[in-house]
Amino acid sequence: MDVSVILCTYALDTYDDFCEAATSVLEQTYDGIELVIVVDGVEAVYDRVREDFGGRDDIVIHCNDENRGLLASRNHGVELASGDIVAFLDDDAVADKAWIESLVEAYDEENAIAVGGKMTPRWVAGKPAFLPEEFYWLIGVTHRGFADGASEVRNTFGSNISFRRDVFLNLDGFDTDIGGRKGDKNLQGGETELCARMQQEYGRGVRYVPDATVEHKVFEYRIDPTWLLERAFWQGYSKRAMETLVPNSSDEESAFLGKLLFDFVPDRVHRLATDPSIERATRLLALFVFTAVVGFGYLYGITQYR
Repeated sequence: MDVSVILCTYALDTYDDFCEAATSVLEQTYDGIELVIVVDGVEAVYDRVREDFGGRDDIVIHCNDENRGLLASRNHGVELASGDIVAFLDDDAVADKAWIESLVEAYDEENAIAVGGKMTPRWVAGKPAFLPEEFYWLIGVTHRGFADGASEVRNTFGSNISFRRDVFLNLDGFDTDIGGRKGDKNLQGGETELCARMQQEYGRGVRYVPDATVEHKVFEYRIDPTWLLERAFWQGYSKRAMETLVPNSSDEESAFLGKLLFDFVPDRVHRLATDPSIERATRLLALFVFTAVVGFGYLYGITQYR
């Protein structure tokens, strides 16, 4: 089973991070990997990529004629790919050496149509004491309460997800109107929408494999409270937008909210009461604040998507 990994990039100032991501793909323990690099319309980056990674049979390099955005670049990367499986990795992430091997194992053993793994944090700027693990999804990291071990889920993160290529193409790939900035709106959830459509079409979700790990670099701006609050608001807004596109696509969010309110909050209150600390109190307060901000975003979405 051949695997094509789609890696998109566009900025010179993050080129070193892109190189680390690309190298992590090329150093996988699994044979039969093709790396498809899509440069999103920046010739200077394309020239460096060709200089550093060109001339190899297992690497395909393409440059868009203009900046098209991440989802469009990924869709084009799949069109260029030759593998039976297409996997996606962000240019600020680093794959574990056995990442692809673990994904392929799930395809073989579970006859899966899509497989994803666990995102772990690499705290480039230090771990923020105030951020509760229940909201690690704001920084692109698998959060507390996501899944109980290997199981079928609606979707995993876009930097650690894969599909059978024929399934991806049959679904027409990512909806390019979903993710990214639209005016002042920072919409999220391209992989969520695609996987929700996949469930409707095939009646199956993504096989979650915790052993298939990818590190996501958490830079300083991602632990800034203002950035996190803005992201939380637009995440809530995006959830409402998703419901209008794919009805009943928010079941997992509803289940998580139940865990948050009836399991995690009581647990944190109990731990704070039995072992008080400023950090415990701050994380508990942040949990309520982020939940409220996501809710405000969702309510704002209702006014925009009726």
